[in-house]
Amino acid sequence: MSKGEIIAGYLAPHPPHLVFGENPSQNEPRSRGGWEPLRWAYERARETLDALKPDVLLVHSPHWITQQGHHFLGVKNLGGKSVDPIFPNIFRYTFDLEVDVELAEACCEEGAKMGLTTKMMRNPNFRVDYGTITTLHMIRPQWDIPVVGISANNSPYYLTTEEGLEEMDTLGKATRKAIEATGRRAVVLASNTLCHYHFSKEPEPPEDMSQEHPENMEGYLWDMRIIDLLRRGRIKETFEVLPQFIEEAFAEVKSGAFTWMFSAMDYPELPGELHGYGTVIGTGNAVMEWNLVKAGLAQAA
Repeated sequence: MSKGEIIAGYLAPHPPHLVFGENPSQNEPRSRGGWEPLRWAYERARETLDALKPDVLLVHSPHWITQQGHHFLGVKNLGGKSVDPIFPNIFRYTFDLEVDVELAEACCEEGAKMGLTTKMMRNPNFRVDYGTITTLHMIRPQWDIPVVGISANNSPYYLTTEEGLEEMDTLGKATRKAIEATGRRAVVLASNTLCHYHFSKEPEPPEDMSQEHPENMEGYLWDMRIIDLLRRGRIKETFEVLPQFIEEAFAEVKSGAFTWMFSAMDYPELPGELHGYGTVIGTGNAVMEWNLVKAGLAQAA
């Protein structure tokens, strides 16, 4: 078996409004559209993902929250209905996904070897969270690539920001070792928004784009600063200011997916491709890609 590798990473935010705006058959509520620039950004990301031909998609979601340790989906086939507890009016999604259990177990084992608390989720009736589903639907609506779902250990919220992000760095290293050992060509998906200041009241109807705007000017300016650094490939500088970004912009990257993704890719000083940016109920969302194959850092299929 050849050595596995990560072939790309995507910043792939999870506002359920994007699924609502697309009106896929799996989602019960219907809309008249909305959030088109972000949905078109995902269309461009889908094209590059298709060309990469990955064996597996790994997604870290802040809405599968575990209090003790890092959990991994461990049931080969999971299906059911996932309802967004915050926006049940727009997201009631019937899901059916295939899990790469072998890789999930390898990630779990490598994490434990590195000192993390890890656990496999073996409940066949487990309801997959809307963050995981939204990111996977938006990046690959065909649902034809196996996945590894990873929980957001709540440690960033009882440790200091720096301690929490250090733990996510370790999880990223463990993920990379597991991918290499199992021979997978893998794509890692960080399901995070940027600035997370949001409206206190939802527009009516939800897809009324005349009401959509950044909720917080300082948060918006922070988003532009971070995106500019990422577009220029100034990754080291990005992580130097990340704690300040989290504090001042209420940034969702505190939950760790962004750090996990870059750690898994070994922090390449590589310019990211911005597919698009937009707000959803005031939060800042960027769809970005780091294509390691195109950069010559991974092998083509």
